[in-house]
Amino acid sequence: MEVKKELQEIFRDIFDDEDLVITEETTAEDIEDWDSLTHIQLIVAIEKKFQIKFSATEIKSSENVGEFVKMIEKKVEKEA
Repeated sequence: MEVKKELQEIFRDIFDDEDLVITEETTAEDIEDWDSLTHIQLIVAIEKKFQIKFSATEIKSSENVGEFVKMIEKKVEKEA
């Protein structure tokens, strides 16, 4: 499973932008509509897609897409 590719689709869906391109360095400051509400929507969509759960600490500490990718990979690996 290509985590970043799956995240790309989630981001495009949440932000309703088929042309949106994310990188590992992408942060909330890079996407105009990424506010606290869309952040929660992203978390819920990611948890549902990958069948994982993030702690509040993990959610707060994630600074960019790359950190999300690492957390997801670690959790998915642990579940396997």
